[in-house]
Amino acid sequence: MSFITIQNLRKTFGDFQAVKDLSLSIEKGEFISLLGPSGCGKTTTLQMIAGFLSPTSGSVSVNGKDITGMRPEARGMGIVFQSYALFPHMTVAENVGFGLEMRGVPKSERQSRIEETLSLVRLDGLGKRYPAEMSGGQRQRVAIARALAIKPEVLLLDEPMSNLDAKLREEMHVELRMIQRRLGITTILVTHDQVEAMTMSDRIAVMHGGRIVQLATPYEAYEHPISRFASGFLGKTNSFDGQIVNQDDSHHHVQIHPDYTVAIARTRDFTCKKVQVNIRPEKIRLDSTLGQGLAGTVTTRLFLGANWMLDVDTTLGTLRVSVPNKNAYAPEEGTQVSVLWEDSDLRLVEAGDEA
Repeated sequence: MSFITIQNLRKTFGDFQAVKDLSLSIEKGEFISLLGPSGCGKTTTLQMIAGFLSPTSGSVSVNGKDITGMRPEARGMGIVFQSYALFPHMTVAENVGFGLEMRGVPKSERQSRIEETLSLVRLDGLGKRYPAEMSGGQRQRVAIARALAIKPEVLLLDEPMSNLDAKLREEMHVELRMIQRRLGITTILVTHDQVEAMTMSDRIAVMHGGRIVQLATPYEAYEHPISRFASGFLGKTNSFDGQIVNQDDSHHHVQIHPDYTVAIARTRDFTCKKVQVNIRPEKIRLDSTLGQGLAGTVTTRLFLGANWMLDVDTTLGTLRVSVPNKNAYAPEEGTQVSVLWEDSDLRLVEAGDEA
């Protein structure tokens, strides 16, 4: 039996359906990310799990116990908000110990728990400081420590790193994941940041229009998206409109241009002949040897540090190509090139498919 079971969860606000019959099973110690754009229903889902919102219908169970009607404070969940929600008039130690005090934990035990938790998030010796005296990264650690001090069964994270700069956010991804693994705490993260979700999660629930449109490991979600939305939202992709003109036991043969047909592994069947063919920018190769592959002209070349990002005009349209900054061929703007890829790197979804 799964540790957390969310069954047919639905939330409406008037005529608007924010969450539509969402079901999800989460194992004990698992790290799940609810990933999607603003308005997809991910935060509303988290608030129903936390008890801040009552579902219109459906249920939430933890360790076999239905908690749908329980008050938030009775659910035993640790929560880290986007704003951190620290008390400015309290010291770091007082902030971390607040939940313990509310639960009637004796002062002596409270102090040892505070010190233990501050050590866990690498804030040893900073308990007497106030939030205003700390950096953004330190304040975020305080918020995490406060959530963990009560030793919750479940940790809920609501866009907790959106206020940090890029470098610090990357460091906190690694640090929080290490803490989560060390404690073995079941964790649900709400984020719109694809890199954040892929870096930290065991599985990603890609959400769109109040529903989960794909649930998979980060690798599977990125490499094998099952819908147009999932493919476009989880990383950059090049898309071609195509039509299945033939298929055999192992491949779909898809025409993406009057003079261009590709063979794509047959991993699923489609109800419609019209499809969309996708390929990630890093799967495309450029070659200076003309006459092979697809002819193109480089129109834009941007240096991004770890890689070059190029736009290449071809008969199939403009293709985005990522070239690693590792002595690889990165032609200048205006250069004619050959564009190549392996058909095994092409991915197929139904045209207009969002489910």
